[in-house]
Amino acid sequence: MARTTKPPEFEQALAELETLVAHLERGDLPLDEALKSFERGIALTRHCQASLQAAQTRVEILMKRGGEATLEPFEESAEDTDSTSAAGTAPAGE
Repeated sequence: MARTTKPPEFEQALAELETLVAHLERGDLPLDEALKSFERGIALTRHCQASLQAAQTRVEILMKRGGEATLEPFEESAEDTDSTSAAGTAPAGE
């Protein structure tokens, strides 16, 4: 069953993800529903990460075109990279 709707905007996806996390943290969902919510959360996380990566790329391009502005690449610490790749989600607050 393929979805024909366009992906949600970043802010909508993030809000939905926060709602899913709150429901999962309560711990009162049946297992099947919790797994479906978790799966949706992973998809939303990937969508948000892709949106942020695209935004970062756009900013880098704009900074290069600016002439005087210098670009300093974003470097994640090894700890941040390990935690996000292992869980498939970005740490809270990012």
